[in-house]
Amino acid sequence: MKKKIAIVFLALILCVTNVAFAGAKTAYAANIVKGDTAANIRAVQTRLSNWGYYTGKVDGIWGSKTLAAVKYFQRRNGLVADGIVGPATEAAMGLRLGSSSNSPSTSNANLNLLARCVYAEARGEPYIGQVAVAAVVLNRVKSSSFPNSISGVIYQPGAFTCVSDGQINLTPNQSAYNAARDALNGYDPTGGCLYYYNPATATSKWIWSLKVTLTVGRHSFALGK
Repeated sequence: MKKKIAIVFLALILCVTNVAFAGAKTAYAANIVKGDTAANIRAVQTRLSNWGYYTGKVDGIWGSKTLAAVKYFQRRNGLVADGIVGPATEAAMGLRLGSSSNSPSTSNANLNLLARCVYAEARGEPYIGQVAVAAVVLNRVKSSSFPNSISGVIYQPGAFTCVSDGQINLTPNQSAYNAARDALNGYDPTGGCLYYYNPATATSKWIWSLKVTLTVGRHSFALGK
């Protein structure tokens, strides 16, 4: 009789343990919309670690530190801080975590994000100045000194004021879309510039040290050093 009771008690412990484990697993399940594979989690951890948002191990395991780092990144970049790496967060990180028939095509996503950047940074500027801003983003994508994607360049920490102040989330107008599309089609009025700034508001000594090759509206454009 005692042996049977012990067996039943052990079975109950195992059952409770399995339920608790399943609950814990569920709590962290689907935090990456395109799949919580180890490779995807490592990609997220690596990107956040490189940018200073994540200080844990890059181990492909979704834990509390990874979740906190994703939320921190989302808060800092004007995204919904839900800890889920969906299309918007994935784009902001400059990552491609696999295919999904429900996500927008890469070309449309790039156009939309670039247009948002143009609108936030250069609305009210002459049209050529709007194209020039888009061209700077694309020139950075091509440069080995910057991230190799449009989203990676735009959301690189401290790179664009519009990300810091949240204006990147404003809805772009048709002019911004046209400028972004022209730049994507190869129009670069800057001749390869990697930087631009507004002389009336810029306070960085370093940016002032760059040789200006083009001035359009309120922005000065420079190749870099």
